[in-house]
Amino acid sequence: QAQAGWLQHDFGHLSVFSKSRWNHWVHKFVIGHLKGAPASWWNHLHFQHHAKPNCFRKDPDVNMHPLFFALGKTLSVELGVQKKKFMPYNHQHKYFFIIGPPALVPLYFQWYVFYFAVQRKQWVDLAWMLSFYIRFFLTYLPFLGLKGTLGLHLLVRFIESNWFVWVTQMNHIPMHIDYDKNVDWFSTQLQATCNVHQSLFNDWFSGHLNFQIEHHLFPTMPRHNYWK
Repeated sequence: QAQAGWLQHDFGHLSVFSKSRWNHWVHKFVIGHLKGAPASWWNHLHFQHHAKPNCFRKDPDVNMHPLFFALGKTLSVELGVQKKKFMPYNHQHKYFFIIGPPALVPLYFQWYVFYFAVQRKQWVDLAWMLSFYIRFFLTYLPFLGLKGTLGLHLLVRFIESNWFVWVTQMNHIPMHIDYDKNVDWFSTQLQATCNVHQSLFNDWFSGHLNFQIEHHLFPTMPRHNYWK
């Protein structure tokens, strides 16, 4: 599931086929049938992220501030001045991976993706999503029963969400997070991204998103060329 996530990311960025239409078609299959999520939902969130990375209230990926976490030096100080003590933020480095990953994929994404598809009348995406769940349950119900199949699905999503959060946060959260200052696009991308050491394992584990700087500057570049 995690590797399918990096694969759909490639198609979503139109970085596999030379024709955009082919990328869009296969994107719907990979994220819909292999992962059970709508391509339109991913596009809606991810394009905002790339336009304004780490810009509070414009990048959906940092919307967890200040409900669960205090992000960025500027926003954290602002939160302290306002004395909004939603959480014990001085311990957030300890509870981040206790709260973040479990709440992300198994609890939040599982219901919200259906709501998104129905609300926006993305019926093709909804059909692809349903094909994932039909296939999954037809495969495992005869062996595990209903409770076992649901448990397996939850376990897979829980493990995947931890994997997903490690990769997506390590190359953005350490960087500058603030309100949108309307600086030029190039500087915005550089301020919000950092790379992680290259190795065969890191390349595989992160879907080459350890080259986050290159990815944000050249989002349609095939991932295996980032190191160049």
